[in-house]
Amino acid sequence: MTIDKLVMAFAGSMVLLGVLLGHYVSPYWLWLPGFVGANMLQAAFTGFCPLARILKHFGAKPGAAF
Repeated sequence: MTIDKLVMAFAGSMVLLGVLLGHYVSPYWLWLPGFVGANMLQAAFTGFCPLARILKHFGAKPGAAF
């Protein structure tokens, strides 16, 4: 998988996990998908994604976006 697909899969998983934990455990878990969404928004404008940098460091293949 390329970095692009890995980042999208990880972000989607964190959003779903945060929503499920927010529903079943505590509403404070809704901060997790909020943080992920804010990070995706800033990455869209700045091009900086911490997860993409980490994945690149570990040798993941770059994609079109990263």
